[in-house]
Amino acid sequence: MQIASHGVVRLSIVPVREEPSDASEMISQLLFGEHYTVLEVSENNAWIKIENAFDSYQGWIDLKQHHPISPEYFEQIEGSEYKICTELTSKILFDHQVSYITCGAILPLLNNPIFKEEGNVVFNGNAKSVHQKVSVSTMISTAKMYQNTPYLWGGRSPFGIDCSGFTQVVFRMSGYRLPRDSSQQIMKGEEVEFNEHEPGDLAFFTNKEGKMNHVGILIGEGEVIHASGKVRVDQIDEKGIFNQEQNHYTHHLFKVKRVLK
Repeated sequence: MQIASHGVVRLSIVPVREEPSDASEMISQLLFGEHYTVLEVSENNAWIKIENAFDSYQGWIDLKQHHPISPEYFEQIEGSEYKICTELTSKILFDHQVSYITCGAILPLLNNPIFKEEGNVVFNGNAKSVHQKVSVSTMISTAKMYQNTPYLWGGRSPFGIDCSGFTQVVFRMSGYRLPRDSSQQIMKGEEVEFNEHEPGDLAFFTNKEGKMNHVGILIGEGEVIHASGKVRVDQIDEKGIFNQEQNHYTHHLFKVKRVLK
């Protein structure tokens, strides 16, 4: 079966799974407008392994959710200016059908001739340039939009998100690029001492076994915003995150990294 070598997401959210099966673990999500390369087709021709162009993350998506594009169109997308949705949810009219997209979705500029290949799009909401860097205070406001979003392993949307998906999308909406997982994100930026941290720094944490497995965004006033059970604001000190509701430390501080410059 011949499958197009490239694609772009034309659904609000597409699950990315570890193996080519609906029963397999969801390891990430693609949001509307993200484009990708097809690496492999499953034996039953029902799934494709893809690599997200934004962060090089790989996984399997259902072939029925694949929207094929030509290699030439893929390269045009790579070199084009796009906008990113900054509202929790917005309405889009694509190919004469109404869909709802979430913050972090990628939108072509409405006068971009490239998009005429797929038909007209009407976007009802607010967006900014995907490359436009914002102030730290704006970044923190963006992060706080996600408060009370339920934790979801592999999630990247305001309806379910994991800790590194949260930091990645917030930073992307603020004009910065981060990899998908915390183990990759910790490799970015410069390490700083906790007593020298600033709002917008990333804080990484270990579990009881000493394994680094969590990340959050420092927001000042001795607080961190992170996805644990839900996106929440907790107190933090040089020991780690202190949950006032549980009255104990839930995460042990490992490192603070400064990515914003």
